[in-house]
Amino acid sequence: MTTTMETTTAGGPKQGTAGKYLTFKLAKESFGIQVMQVREIIRLTSITAVPQMPHYIKGVINLRGRIIPVVDLRLKLGVDSIQDSEHTCIIVVQVAAAAGAKPMGLIVDAVEEVVNISAGDLEATPDFGTGVSAEGLLGMAKIKGEVKTLLDIDRILGCEACLSAGAGSF
Repeated sequence: MTTTMETTTAGGPKQGTAGKYLTFKLAKESFGIQVMQVREIIRLTSITAVPQMPHYIKGVINLRGRIIPVVDLRLKLGVDSIQDSEHTCIIVVQVAAAAGAKPMGLIVDAVEEVVNISAGDLEATPDFGTGVSAEGLLGMAKIKGEVKTLLDIDRILGCEACLSAGAGSF
């Protein structure tokens, strides 16, 4: 069962959703995305570059005959980049788009765990001040004494440039 927590704070997200999240690391920071959007997790593999894409789009991969665009989530979110390791992987997610759900790959530094986040563990995204948008954030979660940023992956990746990198295959 999924519960929705409405927030009324200025600058906070419209809503944060309690439920199951896949948590992962980008540099030293922890993030989470809703498990329902995760299709699979694969090892970092060879990525084919696509010309004239934004810097955060690394290219495409062939995943069992499907061409999937791959985004370096560190670059997209402006998180410090670290050296790829044996823990670096690609999380394949479904992103809502005008033409329907599209698969996308997200390069992350390490997958942590799947956690069940209750409404009591959720906090509204803090008000960061004028001119700072927190639109891509669902909220903040307090898990085992650590704060994890919950991402609205549809808002973060729902751009036509991301989806057009592999548009011929969808």
